[in-house]
Amino acid sequence: MSKFIDKLTRLSRGETQAIGFTARQAASPRPKIQLVASLAMESAESLTGHVAGADAVLLGISKPATGAEALQKLSQSMPDIIWGGWLQGTTQGEINQLTQAGCDFVVFSAADTPLTIIKNNKETGKILAVESSLSEGLLRTVNELPVDAVLIADEVKESQILTWQHLILFQRVADLLTKPLLVSVPPQVTAAELEALWEAGISAVVTEISPKQPEDRLMTLRQEIDKIEFSSRRSKRGEALVPRISQPSTRPAPEEDDDEEEDE
Repeated sequence: MSKFIDKLTRLSRGETQAIGFTARQAASPRPKIQLVASLAMESAESLTGHVAGADAVLLGISKPATGAEALQKLSQSMPDIIWGGWLQGTTQGEINQLTQAGCDFVVFSAADTPLTIIKNNKETGKILAVESSLSEGLLRTVNELPVDAVLIADEVKESQILTWQHLILFQRVADLLTKPLLVSVPPQVTAAELEALWEAGISAVVTEISPKQPEDRLMTLRQEIDKIEFSSRRSKRGEALVPRISQPSTRPAPEEDDDEEEDE
C-alpha cells in the first residue's frame, strides 16, 4: 500500500488512544499538515536541494516515456523521500512502469485521464485532481470512486496570496468529502496559514518549487510548523452520525378496569 496515502488516512481519522488497563505508553506526536513539494520533470535534478523538509515530492510528468526513468533516478538518489507523479494523459502500462521505478502515489486529472488508470494496480496510491467549482452533488459522488484522496487542482500563481475566499472554497470541499483532501498553495505560504487550512479539514498542501526560491524555504517552513501545536482533527459535517436510540420506558402501563369492560 502507498506510504503517503496511509499517512494521509491516519491524519484524516485523527489520533486514537488505546482503551483498557494496559501500561501507559508515551504519547505520540500530534499530527501535522503534510508538505508536498511539486517539481517539473525538466528541472527536477537541479532542485533536489530545495525539497529538504518536505513529507513527499510530486514530480510533474509531461513526457511519460521518460517519466519512469527520471523518477527512478531521483528516488534512488533520495531514498528517504516519498515520491509521487503528477500524470498527464498517462496510460495503465506507464503507471505500472512508474510503480516499478519507485512511485508511491500518482495524481491525475478527473477531466482527461482514461479510466484504465484504475485497473489492476493496487500498489500505487491514487489522488484525483478536481476543480473547487464542482457542484455539491459531484463532490459527494467522488466519495464513492475508487481513489484514495482528492486534490483541489485550481492553479495557484506564485505571486498569489491565500485569501478568505480560498478558505471558504477549501472548507466547502472538505465538508463534502470523506477522503483526505490536498490543496495547492503559493510558495510563500506561512505556518499560520497552514494551521488555518488544517482547521478547515486539509490534510496536505502542494507547493511548487522553482529556482527563484531560497533553497532552504521548505526546511524553514518545516521548522515553523514543528513549533505549532496543531489541534486534533475535527469531525466533518459530511460524516454519518450514529442515531440515538431511546431506552424503553420502565413505567408500567395502566391496568384496564374489568368492570368498565363489562358495562360496555
